[in-house]
Amino acid sequence: MRIAVLGAGSWGITLSILLAENSHQVSLWSYSKEDAGRMRATRANPDFLPGITIPESVRVEDDLDSSVDGAEMIVGAVPSQFLRSVVSRLKIPRSRGGGAGGLTVVNVAKGVENNTLMTMSEMLHDTLPDLPSSRIATLSGPSHAEEVSRRIPTTVVAASTDLETARLVQKVFMLPHFRVYASNDIRGVEIGGSLKNVIAIAAGIIDGADLGDNTKAAVMTRGIAEIARVGVAMGAHIRTFSGLSGIGDLMVTCMSRHSRNRYVGVEIGKGRRLADIVGGMVMVAEGIATTESAYALARRVGVEVPIISEVYRILFEEKDPLVACHDLMTRDPKGEL
Repeated sequence: MRIAVLGAGSWGITLSILLAENSHQVSLWSYSKEDAGRMRATRANPDFLPGITIPESVRVEDDLDSSVDGAEMIVGAVPSQFLRSVVSRLKIPRSRGGGAGGLTVVNVAKGVENNTLMTMSEMLHDTLPDLPSSRIATLSGPSHAEEVSRRIPTTVVAASTDLETARLVQKVFMLPHFRVYASNDIRGVEIGGSLKNVIAIAAGIIDGADLGDNTKAAVMTRGIAEIARVGVAMGAHIRTFSGLSGIGDLMVTCMSRHSRNRYVGVEIGKGRRLADIVGGMVMVAEGIATTESAYALARRVGVEVPIISEVYRILFEEKDPLVACHDLMTRDPKGEL
């Protein structure tokens, strides 16, 4: 297939390499002309993926129209809070929107849009109204780019409201070291992949404050309960949250040295201010913006999310993490399920 990958961060580069390995014709779009020029010249971007080579077959572009021209599939690898501004610039003819041979758009960003509180598939349909929702998919799961780019065995899930679209994405991305499962619960996959970043910040705070493994296990377990509670209230299937985009993604993001969201939490747990942490980062920690969205989304759907609420207060109201931990531990007694 002719596939355009929008976003030349670590995940966009990794997916471009993976798709090229699967014999697709790939264009990789970067918003930065300087970065695009350097990648064309050196076939690498060490700021994001040191030691990884971009194949010559991947066409690196800095012009969005040229990148998507003739594409049969577009992969959105732009951070969630910037995806709308990029997608709104796409010019997709109405005739390419439907039918078995129509354009497919695959989101790989993990977040919920601030203000609108839309998932990425909802935002894509809102921004591209001529594209049927059945042609929108999400690819998610425990998949750090630093490992996938080095062919470390990884499993993810492709989801769409139309299972045939999910299976198409499955086929397009599947490789011996990159196993893809299919799902028709796109809402559950998106919520799991997005809200786990908030819990990963909480897990990082625990590590940074040296609160211990017991505390971290509690936050991860009760965290997935909160994520599932929000997802089910939005129409997701409960079983999705025990899968790759639920507990699987939560585990890797809370524990991995590659996790940007966990890193933010670790530094906060050590006493650093959020603005200083973000100012020193090259890549985006999606969980920061998603914390705002998740907090508002839970209130909208009327579910209780104590951990997400405390992360919100730590990040945006400068609440002391140890006080937040105490407040969580001294809540009224509850039944576990």
